[in-house]
Amino acid sequence: MNLQFRDTLANKVKEAAKTNVFVGTSSWKYSGWCGQIYDEQKYLTRGKFSEAKFERECLSEYAETFSTVCVDAGYYQFPTEKGLEKLCQQVPPHFRFSFKVTDFITLKHFPNQPRHGIHAGKANENFLNAALFRSAFLKPCETFREQIGVLIFEFSQFYPSDFERGRDFVDALDAFLCELPAGWQYAVEIRNRTFLQPEYFEVLHKHGIAHVFNSWDRMPAVSEQLEIPESVTTDFMAARFLLTPGRTYAKAVETFNPYKEVKEPNDNVRAAGRNVITKGKEGKRPSFIYVNNRLEGNAPTTIAAILE
Repeated sequence: MNLQFRDTLANKVKEAAKTNVFVGTSSWKYSGWCGQIYDEQKYLTRGKFSEAKFERECLSEYAETFSTVCVDAGYYQFPTEKGLEKLCQQVPPHFRFSFKVTDFITLKHFPNQPRHGIHAGKANENFLNAALFRSAFLKPCETFREQIGVLIFEFSQFYPSDFERGRDFVDALDAFLCELPAGWQYAVEIRNRTFLQPEYFEVLHKHGIAHVFNSWDRMPAVSEQLEIPESVTTDFMAARFLLTPGRTYAKAVETFNPYKEVKEPNDNVRAAGRNVITKGKEGKRPSFIYVNNRLEGNAPTTIAAILE
């Protein structure tokens, strides 16, 4: 167990949190982090490592190092009070969960994939349904509001059959954001680089919503997004470092799994992470930064480099 790495990283994360910089990863159930973030001995059953025990219990140990996590599971199903309570019971009060909002709200058309069942390949009649978002997503979260960081509306890449023009998406987004209850930190993450236009940022600013600076296959680098005028749209910042631009998700999994070590350090991405922190501090804005294993191969090491 590399206690020196874990303790040093935990101290860096703790110091960052004192300045309202919350740093964590996208999801946390990675057995490849055993010996680095997790003590494998804690998850033995009859002398053997138990994946089930690990996935059930490792969040508590994760929270000993990091101050926040992005719960990707929120994208695939609506949260429940029971599930949220189980998460919150495993972490200290200062820990913050950010959630991707369920795709039942953010998909215009369901991909033709088995997980979508009878909806696969069909138009989504609940796309940007604010009433459904309030009842099925926000309502279970109410009890745990103090431990929730950012609620992220992640929009997969749209095609001309979805929106003929980026302006059409912005208009639909504007109407949806008008109906959101105040008091939550909302953010929007898009995957269409051509949508990064003044009218998009203007709508976010009007509603007090953050643009998620995201490192993704077909998006401009985060450093380029930060240079866009008015791209910081509200009183907090959010960034997700997921993929190196130009590399697909499938290729990243093939390259980096099981995520035990950094294989391809990316100085530009690390500098962009530091720039997000700097911009947040300059504007006295809380910052939420999430790093994925599929960026360099091992998110904890990437975070340690960003916090140098």
